[in-house]
Amino acid sequence: MPTRTITCQTGDVNFEFIADRPVLDFLSTVAERGTSDDEKLQSEQDLADWIKQSGILDTAPPVTKQALEDAKAIREAMFRLVAALINHQTPNPADRALVNAAAEVSPPLLRLDDDGLHRSGDADAVLAVLARDCLDLFDSPDRAALRWCGDANCTRAFIDRSRGQRRRWCGMKGCGDRAKAAAYRRRRRTALGNETAARNTARQPNPVPARH
Repeated sequence: MPTRTITCQTGDVNFEFIADRPVLDFLSTVAERGTSDDEKLQSEQDLADWIKQSGILDTAPPVTKQALEDAKAIREAMFRLVAALINHQTPNPADRALVNAAAEVSPPLLRLDDDGLHRSGDADAVLAVLARDCLDLFDSPDRAALRWCGDANCTRAFIDRSRGQRRRWCGMKGCGDRAKAAAYRRRRRTALGNETAARNTARQPNPVPARH
C-alpha cells in the first residue's frame, strides 16, 4: 500500500495514511496519547472526511453524533488491543468483545459497474472493516512487523516494511524530521563545545619557568 498524506481543510485537522493498515491509520486520529491527547475527530464532519479520504467508501455516509461516539469508543478499544499485541500483554476482554461485535456487522457493499468497482455502506460498515483489520493483526504476518514510533511523544503504531525492518519513525515528515533536527542540534552543541574548549586552551598563558 503506498504511503499517502492527506490534509483535511475542515478546521486544522491533518489526516495521514502512513501506517500501512487502515486500522492503524484510524487509531492515529488521536495523536500523542497521554501527553497532548490531540483528538482529530472533533465533529461528525471530521469522521465523514476521514472515511472519504481513507477510500473505504466511495462517498462519505451521513454521520450522526451517536455514530461519532460509537466510532471513538471502538477506536479506543482497538487501540488497547493493538497496544496489548505490541507489548505482549493479554487483551482486555471488554475491548475484545466490543471489537468482535463491530467486526460482525456487514462490511461495505461492493459493486462492479462499467466504470469500475464501487464501495458503499454506512458508518457501521466502515467500523466493521476497521475492526476486522484490527483482529486480523493477531494472526497476520504483519504482527511481527508491528511497531511503535520511536518518537518519545508519538503513540502511532505502524507496519515496518523497510528492508531489514530498520524503520524507527511512523513517518519522516513530523517525527522523523524532529529526530533529525534534534540530532543535528546535539552535534552542533558538541562541536561548539569542542571549539570553545580549544579556544580556552589556546588562550591560557605559557607557564613561567621556575627559577633556581
